[in-house]
Amino acid sequence: MNKAALIERLATEAGVSRKEAERMLESLVKIIISELKADREVTITGFGTFLSRTRHARGGVNPQKPSERITIPEVKVAKFKTGKTLKDALKGKIE
Repeated sequence: MNKAALIERLATEAGVSRKEAERMLESLVKIIISELKADREVTITGFGTFLSRTRHARGGVNPQKPSERITIPEVKVAKFKTGKTLKDALKGKIE
């Protein structure tokens, strides 16, 4: 499912216009991104938790020159931890 299909489905199920559904989805994404940038978690009970973690700097190999060692810098990455309801739904325990 792509963004357009998600907006269409959201509009249908929520009983709102496509324009309103698109604004809601964009707002949700914007809020999640701003919270993760501020090192805060976003928890949607039953669905899951969005969190940011720091991946520490480490050594690596330059793929163009395998004999050359490089340093891969520290970076912030997004993580998602599934909630119980989502896990159970995927296991077939909930419809």
